[in-house]
Amino acid sequence: MKTFAISSLTALALSINIAAADNHSLKVGTVAGPETDVMEVAVRIAEEEYGLDIEIIEFTDYVTPNAALADGSLDANAFQHEPYLQSMIDDRGYELAIAGRTFVYPIGAYSEQYSDIANLPDGAQIALPNDPSNEGRALILMHNEGLITLEDPSFLEATPLDIAENPRDFRFREIEAAQLPRVLPDVDMAFINNTFAQPAGLTLDDALIKEGPESPYVNLIAVRAGDEEREDIRQLVDAYQREEVIDKADELFKGAAVPGWVE
Repeated sequence: MKTFAISSLTALALSINIAAADNHSLKVGTVAGPETDVMEVAVRIAEEEYGLDIEIIEFTDYVTPNAALADGSLDANAFQHEPYLQSMIDDRGYELAIAGRTFVYPIGAYSEQYSDIANLPDGAQIALPNDPSNEGRALILMHNEGLITLEDPSFLEATPLDIAENPRDFRFREIEAAQLPRVLPDVDMAFINNTFAQPAGLTLDDALIKEGPESPYVNLIAVRAGDEEREDIRQLVDAYQREEVIDKADELFKGAAVPGWVE
């Protein structure tokens, strides 16, 4: 009986230890590039201060990270702003939620042929990101610059079909966001997110037009609905929202990453 009791206690202790380890293990999705480097700083802080064991899973597109989060392959991801997250929830029925805010990464319009937006010719070919909210984001920026007129400039998922006036006959190509730096030589102008602009050697200083720091497109740490208050998730968010993380983002993005959690 004593042997059985000891064995049972040992098994119970092992199961508790395994459960505890599981509670401190996280898989976090990011898009490959400098945003992953920023997350690595947060991971180091979370490991040192909270004992979390965090694995970063890198993706090369904007669709798969939410699919992986929804099916349980990830515990969290950090790559998207709220309009995009909401569009994925609406379109695919994902039960996802916001656990915390990260940075605003302003979108910019780049050209290898023109150094000033005033030189952009009539009939210019313009490449847009083809995901719903970022395409609308680019078109709203064009509207605000007076280049086009949208039927509803507050509609965040606008497409070229929502353009009411295009007096300069711009032609639009809808391209996967990750491919935009590659097509830049073949178009007159392309709207590229910092996620993909920075690895391609582009900075906001190179952009013909760009969002300012007042942009509402703050990136997020997203989780499955109901996990927002999990202790390990709260610890991850806390580790991310630190000065060391801001410093790393400043180093990598040259001032083009604006902390979204600072009042």
